[in-house]
Amino acid sequence: MTELLLHTADELHKLPRTGRRAVVMTMGALHEGHATLIRTAREQAGPEGQVVVTVFVNPLQFGAGEDLDRYPRTLDADLSIAEEAGADAVFAPSVDEVYPGGDPQVRVSAGPMGERLEGATRPGHFDGMLTVVAKLLHLTRPDLALFGQKDAQQLALIRRMVTDLNFPVEVVGVPTVREEDGLALSSRNRYLSPADRQTALALSRALFAGRDRLAAQAALRARAEAAPATDERATALARLGEIRASADAHAVSAACAGLPDAVRAAAAHVLDDAARSEPPLVLDYLALVDPKDFTEAGPDFTGQAVLAVAAKVGTTRLIDNIPLEFGAHS
Repeated sequence: MTELLLHTADELHKLPRTGRRAVVMTMGALHEGHATLIRTAREQAGPEGQVVVTVFVNPLQFGAGEDLDRYPRTLDADLSIAEEAGADAVFAPSVDEVYPGGDPQVRVSAGPMGERLEGATRPGHFDGMLTVVAKLLHLTRPDLALFGQKDAQQLALIRRMVTDLNFPVEVVGVPTVREEDGLALSSRNRYLSPADRQTALALSRALFAGRDRLAAQAALRARAEAAPATDERATALARLGEIRASADAHAVSAACAGLPDAVRAAAAHVLDDAARSEPPLVLDYLALVDPKDFTEAGPDFTGQAVLAVAAKVGTTRLIDNIPLEFGAHS
């Protein structure tokens, strides 16, 4: 793989192009989540296509006090993982190569969506992320760009940038890869002590609790909608001993109304318990949002949503999310 390790834009531009090119952008410290992205890129590019992996720790998306210097840099191991997963080339430029004039004076603005959730906690983070993604898209000139759904707000912003600024690339989201205990794979997981990790599992448990509450309420609604809808028919069924059907008929409105709040509450209960663990989980945010703009889902929300959480355990900040689907109310 070393012969296909590229460090400069000139080397990248001289790389012979075959078929469709797919790019996977990373900050290194590759793990199975990245490998899944690369394997998916290989599948989508096809046997005649080309997969380029970028490895660049972007200083623009690290704020004051964040872990730029601490961020793991493991290029030799990254090359092995990338090659095994099917990459054709790895582009690992220096900071000077990406920003030859120092900090860029012109940057991509993430706009209002970039100021919510992660953006509120990490001001300027998404501007820096979009700026480097835009540069790397220009440098690699891919047909496809693959990003993990674990960074849901990042993925949504990249999709919006590509649409709003007419980048000629297809953005592909790849589902989150989890460890056996449910923890979402992240380069930052290596910072967790055994005790930290036990507390950190509350993030995925909270998301799954919200998902399960949604499924339970949806099942109740379906059962209720199949039962008589009028008081008269429900009472008649009750006289015949169909007490459960009668109860479900009266419960249909409760099953439909305020479901987003019920999902949030189920997740929050798990996180509240984790806040009393040792070490404690320190919640940054729990949000149920519309993935189009990352605004909070209201009580009557329908369609696709993202249940997202961010918290710190010890000195390590972690994020996670799951997609959910809220059906239309009858």
